[in-house]
Amino acid sequence: MLQSIVTSILIAATSVAFAQAPAAPPPVEYSIKENYTKYEYRIPMRDGIKLFAAVYVPKDQSKSYPFLMERTPYSAAPYGVDFPPRLLGPAPEFTKAGYIFVVQDVRGRYMSEGKFVEMTPHKPNKKAGEVDESTDMYDTVEWLLKNVPNHNGKVGIWGNSYPGFFVSASIIDSHPAIKAASPQAPMTDIYMNDDAYHNGAFMLAANFGFYSTFKQQENPTVQPKKWDPFEYGTSDGYEYFLKLGTLANITSILEKDKNSLFPDQAKRDTYEEYWKSRNIAPHLKNVKAAVLTVGGWFDAEDPQGPLSTYQSIKVNNPGIFNAIVLGPWTHGGWQRDEGERIGHVSFGAKTGEHYRKNIVLPFFEKFLKDKTDAKNETKLAVANVFETGTNVWRQYSAWPPKESQKRTLYFRENGKLDWKVSSAAGAFDEYVSDPAKPVPFTNAIVTGVPQEYMVGDQRFASTRTDVLVYQSEVPEDDVTIVGTLSPHLFVSTTGTDSDFVVKLIDVYPPEYPEDAAAPRGAPRKDASAPPFVMAGYQQLVRGEPMRGKFRNSFEKPEPFVPGKVEAVNFNMPDIDHTFRRGHRIMVHVQSSWFPLADLNPQTFVRIPEAKPEDFRKATQRVYRSAAQASGIEVMVLTK
Repeated sequence: MLQSIVTSILIAATSVAFAQAPAAPPPVEYSIKENYTKYEYRIPMRDGIKLFAAVYVPKDQSKSYPFLMERTPYSAAPYGVDFPPRLLGPAPEFTKAGYIFVVQDVRGRYMSEGKFVEMTPHKPNKKAGEVDESTDMYDTVEWLLKNVPNHNGKVGIWGNSYPGFFVSASIIDSHPAIKAASPQAPMTDIYMNDDAYHNGAFMLAANFGFYSTFKQQENPTVQPKKWDPFEYGTSDGYEYFLKLGTLANITSILEKDKNSLFPDQAKRDTYEEYWKSRNIAPHLKNVKAAVLTVGGWFDAEDPQGPLSTYQSIKVNNPGIFNAIVLGPWTHGGWQRDEGERIGHVSFGAKTGEHYRKNIVLPFFEKFLKDKTDAKNETKLAVANVFETGTNVWRQYSAWPPKESQKRTLYFRENGKLDWKVSSAAGAFDEYVSDPAKPVPFTNAIVTGVPQEYMVGDQRFASTRTDVLVYQSEVPEDDVTIVGTLSPHLFVSTTGTDSDFVVKLIDVYPPEYPEDAAAPRGAPRKDASAPPFVMAGYQQLVRGEPMRGKFRNSFEKPEPFVPGKVEAVNFNMPDIDHTFRRGHRIMVHVQSSWFPLADLNPQTFVRIPEAKPEDFRKATQRVYRSAAQASGIEVMVLTK
């Protein structure tokens, strides 16, 4: 009893002391400039070209450090004595951890010499003096090891998006000092469901926006003090591109600049040698480094790249550490964002913070500094995957999980979606697709591609007469779908070509609570604005177009015979999503997704050369009979 009284007195006294004490000062922001010394070098390559690199060395020289390097086409700025407002390393936590950071302008960009080549083709059998991205990295590492003191002899490399490609290209026949590599959202095969084309459909809005500023350069040149964005003359990209009409008209806008790279993308609409030579995946061999590939489920730019990279390394390099991380992120959102939500869709946790502290930092610490513990072995699973819907992290020994089983969601009568095939004969649904009134990919008024469209509400599309809607009954149990989605369609058209866009959608129940937070968790601009109604929200989980003339070959397109029923099969990038009890599964089928993808004239022509008169209405039929059962094949995870 006495002890309890004494304890109470001490607690009370301590509380008074804390109440009277001044508030603790806010934490001092970590200063890169105060803790690192910056050097700039021009590093000679084997062909005599010199590449610029900025090197940031810790001022504490009491121990040695590994190198952590990024090669980029987006500038190693700031140049000179200025220190970076930029990110050094894959996450802010790395600067305090202690590395020798290297940022290099790749060949032909900014302060590096040479000519820039889009997605530099890898040369597997190089002759003396021949170069590619693998040799440029090898020569850079060799120079750094000889000329920058106080290192531990180990090199890590990382990069996101285009720099992610340079990571992939650099680990082929790599320098033995490269011990760890993290290609993040890496461009891989940019024709096949990556930046440029998705199943033969040109990703118009994103590529137009990117290549309006990304051009060939007269080097060396510093980064401009001010970027001049492209002037659309309107805030409505749908209206802008629709008025231009043809892809030829659109291309001519950027083609006026002799340094434009856009025509190479827009005019090469078949899977020709230009694209094949730029596919890095088949060359990912003789990889010696540990690899951590990172991607976002809702990456509007590179949804397929991480998956293709991980699988290719897995097949070609047995025995190395090869892991993949897939989280609920937009393009590169894992680097700085909290990762708590996209638009109105919440993920219930700071997923970005979890990844940075518990996955990517331990990865480099382990393989570059030999720092390891029991926890690291768990964190560095082969597949660290965030399951949307349930909003939990899952760890698997392989991706996709071995516990998954193939099933098909079939289109049925009266807009139903069912696991059982129809017994009807000759049944079909039809709609009229009009290139003059294409289905938009978002109901937002924008000129670019808002990342939020990847989880956007599809109710605006469900009400259109040129969109077929199939919806399941309310499932009694959770349904978890993992891995690749594979639509299998039986279709006919009155035209000679057509796109078929398939979207998998999570329909929220009618009692779902309202979203009181603004998109991305920011405070509401108007405090009096009502909460967003989430009841019945139709969340896009995955969507992809398929250009029908490529149904049998991406190299040799074939016209449709009007009225003839044909099979159209294709793959969509992986997902890991649980449709919760009370939610419905929905599928949309439509023939345009504008201006995310360019318009199909619905006549068999080379679309980059199509004339206004080539664009015609067409009646599309999707068959759902027992003999011609359209649906979408999925992998259902058994738990």
